[in-house]
Amino acid sequence: MGSRERRTVFVTVGTTCFDALVKAVDSDEVKEALLQKGYTDLLIQMGRGTYMPSKVSGNPTLQVDYFTFSPSIADYIREASLIISHAAYFETLRLGKPLIVVVNEDLMDNHQSELAEELADRKHLLCARPQTLQETVRAMDLNNFQPYMPGDANQVVTLINRFLGFPVD
Repeated sequence: MGSRERRTVFVTVGTTCFDALVKAVDSDEVKEALLQKGYTDLLIQMGRGTYMPSKVSGNPTLQVDYFTFSPSIADYIREASLIISHAAYFETLRLGKPLIVVVNEDLMDNHQSELAEELADRKHLLCARPQTLQETVRAMDLNNFQPYMPGDANQVVTLINRFLGFPVD
């Protein structure tokens, strides 16, 4: 087989428990969809979850590993070719990485759904649910992503400083 380019999918749930996402990416169907898209490695950060993913893939060309927590996930995001997450939106988008946000529908006051759907409408990311992750990966076209350009908060800061009576440069 020789040395081929490694293309890693990094899955992160942050500090929460989101077993539905971990189970979804651990399914043979999602793993096969990732393989068909050319990914070689699947690294899952599972947070407080109790579901233990399998390190064995139905296809031995996909290398799977997982861990619970890390002091920082920034390096994992930076090194990954694709991020699947329910958090870390803006860190990922600022790095220009393709992102699939998986909404946790079990959360009360699910504001993340609104934000993810708005960013998906703007083509900055893809939005999925655990049960739709496989079809989202299969239909994913990385050429359709639009770069995310962070806003400039300086005008807001100046306005607030003026309002509070602080000196404005």
